[in-house]
Amino acid sequence: MVFTSVHPVRSISRRLTPVVFVVDDDLSIREALDVLIRGEGWEPETYASARDFLARPAVAGPSCLVLDVSLPDLNGLELQTFIASDRPGLPIIFITGYGDIPMTVRAMKAGAVEFLAKPFDDRTLLRAIKNALHRSSAELEREAGLRILRGCYTSLTARERQVMALVVSGLLNKQVAGELGISEITVKAHRGRVMQKMNADSLATLVKIAGRLGLDSALTIA
Repeated sequence: MVFTSVHPVRSISRRLTPVVFVVDDDLSIREALDVLIRGEGWEPETYASARDFLARPAVAGPSCLVLDVSLPDLNGLELQTFIASDRPGLPIIFITGYGDIPMTVRAMKAGAVEFLAKPFDDRTLLRAIKNALHRSSAELEREAGLRILRGCYTSLTARERQVMALVVSGLLNKQVAGELGISEITVKAHRGRVMQKMNADSLATLVKIAGRLGLDSALTIA
């Protein structure tokens, strides 16, 4: 490979160096990718087999996996299946010396970021890694946001959750009062606290929050 350079990821967390995992049974490939990845300011971790990689706990920060299809134990596609359930947020870039169309389609349908044939251009691989790390960073931010929203929802009282359920379903305050057997003034008070605790500045925002939490169909007034 000819070593070239592209700019490393800028939008990911500055506190954590992105980790690029490499799983390939070819030592020369692992060594070359280690140098290439390290040169971009990322942290490479290389493994000769799928099982060696699976023994490594997931990292907290942005990461991606450069994965050879042909491996001595589990092959790359089998490892992808394990990762889908064990580490669903880990983007995968496949590299192979003998890929075919069905194999490529299977990998991409399962969520692979890229499928590159050896020998590949360094710049192409680095761009793929950059895109994968952006995807990883975005997923981490999404999960962090969801954790905050779940915490806000947990802070609601049972009655506030009932009010929220009816409000996001489209009912007016008067209708909510009728459903719950309370006064409209009380509904307004509960609604105000819901908006405050959920950090929602409008009904539209509250509806979006409920959707992000997957509460659209789960909220009930029971």
